[in-house]
Amino acid sequence: QGQLVESGGGLVQPGGSLRLACAASGLTSNMYRMGWFRQAPGKEREFVAAVTPSSQNTYYADSVKDRFTISRDNAKITVYLQMNSLKVEDTAVYLCAAASAPRFGVRNIKSYDYWGQGTQVTVSS
Repeated sequence: QGQLVESGGGLVQPGGSLRLACAASGLTSNMYRMGWFRQAPGKEREFVAAVTPSSQNTYYADSVKDRFTISRDNAKITVYLQMNSLKVEDTAVYLCAAASAPRFGVRNIKSYDYWGQGTQVTVSS
């Protein structure tokens, strides 16, 4: 059974940076599309970024494009989210997810088979 564990969240000032990591176990890493989602209090879970198994393609939400970068290291079975120029509205719980076959597209929650517990990111002065 696959397991995903996120780390790297915390409190940061607006304009600052954080790097999230998601360590996977029980999965054949290079067979899964990996994604990051986020959920703020009172809001629905939303897509942030995704990367294909070979890192050939990456996808971003418009709200984070040019500020966030998703990457993966299949040897370490880890996916990263580098977040720069953070804004207050980026505050949320960030969750890592893995999809064996994105039946509904990489941006759709329904495509993902495994989820982590999430890590809190708070952007505040």
